Amino acid sequence: MAGHSKWANIKHRKGVQDARRGKIFTKLIREITIAARMGGGGDPKLNPRLRAAMDKALDANMTKDTIERAIKRGTGELEGAQYEEVHYEGYGPAGVAIMVECTTDNRTRTVGEVRHAFSRHGGNLGQDGSVAFLFTRTGVLGYPAGASEDRIMEVALEAGADDVITDQDGSIEVLTTPEVFHAVLEAMGKRGLKPAQAEIQRRAATSAPVAGVDAENLLKLLEALDDLDDVQSVYSNADLPDALLKQAS
Repeated sequence: MAGHSKWANIKHRKGVQDARRGKIFTKLIREITIAARMGGGGDPKLNPRLRAAMDKALDANMTKDTIERAIKRGTGELEGAQYEEVHYEGYGPAGVAIMVECTTDNRTRTVGEVRHAFSRHGGNLGQDGSVAFLFTRTGVLGYPAGASEDRIMEVALEAGADDVITDQDGSIEVLTTPEVFHAVLEAMGKRGLKPAQAEIQRRAATSAPVAGVDAENLLKLLEALDDLDDVQSVYSNADLPDALLKQAS
């Protein structure tokens, strides 16, 4: 999972940069809209998915009015595009497995853009089920280097987390099942341990080392997919070289 966490950290830093430019707002608004429609209504106290989406939006400096409009579109109080969740599976350079999660109001447009990104950067779109079995949905709470590992571990395990991992760069990840993710997130917050990032991801149990030109092309593919408006998240089982990831950060 180390390879995945390195790419996830790059995505997080890019997300912060995108938030400053307003680019990430499109993805956040779609997540809020879908969470309000599918996650149990527009009350964040009764809808953990919506509450998490709202927290991410507020962290990105989205206004409360914008959040409220997105919720009302999701609950049908305001008219707007009807989004649905879809995912695509494929292979990148060197046969790396890739999962792409999207929200879309036009499947034809979305699959065309995703397929084009794969083919342009040396990959190919696969059939449903071709790589999904490699990934497990996992709740992840991320803390920066320098955070107290002992205190995070004590509170997290007490709250029901599965594991606490310290990565090579000193950052700390709390891993949970999707079922207890929101409970652990709330417990950590109450103890003054608000994570820098918190989301339910797809994680590969094992990673595939990729180097050289394949690694460069794979990073371009991951970034191209991540830049598509309809794409919410991109996951792979690649272990990319640290030097290459530093250039991308």
